[in-house]
Amino acid sequence: MIFKVSLINSNHFSELLQERSLGRVRRGVPCTIEGCQREAVRSLSAESVALAGMRVVRTGRAYLCESHYREYKRNIRKLKRFERWRWSAA
Repeated sequence: MIFKVSLINSNHFSELLQERSLGRVRRGVPCTIEGCQREAVRSLSAESVALAGMRVVRTGRAYLCESHYREYKRNIRKLKRFERWRWSAA
């Protein structure tokens, strides 16, 4: 059995990839922190962002801009440090 393989136009293929496989962050979704409309650079679970003490507009995924992502990392680092101290105490 011989199969004939047709080549797809590379421009058309790349357009299809951009339409279907790109995530929301690459499409330019706004930051979901209350009062912020900047473009998001990271996507995290809304639960973990709320745990870090930030107000998320909706549940599910939280999309954070660069400045809010830095704030999230700073807050979560403190929480992780407290957890390590709690578990290391004997």
